[in-house]
Amino acid sequence: MSEGPGFSADRQPITRASLGADLRRLGLNPGATLLVHASLRALGWVAGGPVAVVQALSDAVGPTGTIVVPAFTADYTDPQDWFQPPVPEHWWPTIREHMPAFDPDRTPSRQMGAIAECVRTWPGAKRSAHPNMSFAALGARADEVVATHPLDFGFGAQSPLARLYALGASVLLLGVGYGKCTCFHLAEARWPSTLETTAKAPVIRQGRRVWANFLDHLYNDRDFADIGRDFERAYPVACGPVGAAEARLFGLVSSVDFALAWIAQNRQQPRSR
Repeated sequence: MSEGPGFSADRQPITRASLGADLRRLGLNPGATLLVHASLRALGWVAGGPVAVVQALSDAVGPTGTIVVPAFTADYTDPQDWFQPPVPEHWWPTIREHMPAFDPDRTPSRQMGAIAECVRTWPGAKRSAHPNMSFAALGARADEVVATHPLDFGFGAQSPLARLYALGASVLLLGVGYGKCTCFHLAEARWPSTLETTAKAPVIRQGRRVWANFLDHLYNDRDFADIGRDFERAYPVACGPVGAAEARLFGLVSSVDFALAWIAQNRQQPRSR
């Protein structure tokens, strides 16, 4: 039989146990509160797929630790704002009328990857109630991280990101780069010059489905890779292999503080809208 994608005659399958050992070598310790961004494909061939990865992460942080993942739903927005891909304008009224309201228990995340979606659906996992920018958490501090998530400013002062900052969480980039580093959005929310915008999403209020209006920032992740590159030059970042992936482990507080200073120095002051 010929070798399939990800197979190699001189390698063993990646397992829960081998992933756990790799995570411990990287420096992940029991009790950690951990924001995870991960690519299953980058890990290589994992026996058990995303379930084994979540088990390995849970093993590494232990019963007193917490795993947090983004569970975003960019499609729960006004269709006139869609561009990846856009939909015909004559569809907009039908979508607005019939799109189900966001439900933290039932609405799947979108484009967050198999590992994040596995955490979201894991027994005992909790999810915040923001219709666009929710986070899912599993472990000892899950309720504390996601219990409240107001509509206005979804990455701002009352968001799960802000609570992760207050808890001194760590960030794990597992087979993905700094372009996926969501905590940099907290720095954007703290930069006074970040522009504001309005958004809409279908939610349940007093038992009725309504389109809610709320305020948010105009986030921009196009320079996140540059922020991460410069952060890694200035602060200690644990780098190493986890499975077949390159992984990075670092403090969320130091990365957000660095990103805020970097943004203030390198982004142009925007004009008022």
